[in-house]
Amino acid sequence: MAWNKQLVKQQKSAIDLAYSTAREFVLDGKHKEAVPAALRALRLSAEAYGSNSVQLVPVYLLLAEASTGVGHLPEASKYLSQAEWIVLSTPGCSVAVQYKLQRSLGLFCAAKGNFEQALYHLANDVYLASSAFGLKSVETSGGYFHMANVFFRQNKMDVANSLYAEVTDIWHAFLVKSVQAQEQILKSRPEMSPLTEDKEGSEDHLTETWQAEAIRVLNAVLDIRERAPKQQPGETARVLHALAMLYYLIVDLSKAREAGMKAFGLMKQLPQRESLEAVGHLLELINSKPSYAK
Repeated sequence: MAWNKQLVKQQKSAIDLAYSTAREFVLDGKHKEAVPAALRALRLSAEAYGSNSVQLVPVYLLLAEASTGVGHLPEASKYLSQAEWIVLSTPGCSVAVQYKLQRSLGLFCAAKGNFEQALYHLANDVYLASSAFGLKSVETSGGYFHMANVFFRQNKMDVANSLYAEVTDIWHAFLVKSVQAQEQILKSRPEMSPLTEDKEGSEDHLTETWQAEAIRVLNAVLDIRERAPKQQPGETARVLHALAMLYYLIVDLSKAREAGMKAFGLMKQLPQRESLEAVGHLLELINSKPSYAK
């Protein structure tokens, strides 16, 4: 029995390694390199859980994303169909799996240029994610972000800008809580650095997956804000403040300082003083940790 438990543990470790490797390649934009690792994760998952298990859905969705990234849309469609079939044939399938499926279907439709169908799936994504995690959750923010990108491609800038602002607000609020939680820990245990923070027991802790998501999304929104023909310094400063908090939390202090200083410079032009004070305090936190800078 102990031997069997050990085997299951080894299988799970091998699946996790293959999946996380593929995911990392996708996040880095290396879609072609992601495919072999994702196929290995699929094979191992099928051996461990059976070919119709809901455990295979995240792997199929990752394969669809990687295939779309290299322009292999027929393969992506096949993987999405398989994932959809498993979800539909699994009674009580979790909302977390369902909203991710809707997001993947939306992104696939957007890649094909079928924007109306993309928005339909992404609206379902937002509905499902918000019903489980709340309208202002980081889980839901991904659906808003992808909807904003579709509206941006349709040149519907008013709707896109309002959704980008919503995404920024959600991440900003989440990161403010995360920084406050870490400040409390560092006050009670001053010998600790952000790197050695006790990561258990804090719902505001940034997992590696959320770190990668936040970096990708917030930098994309910042790029759009900075390139906009009509500049909105308040919105740009808010994204920069969020990025400064994010880089502080992941201990990339040079980037945190750079984003914080840019945010501070923009906020000095605005009437609201509260935001300026918040960024000033963050810069103090960043500058108090020079020995942990990357």
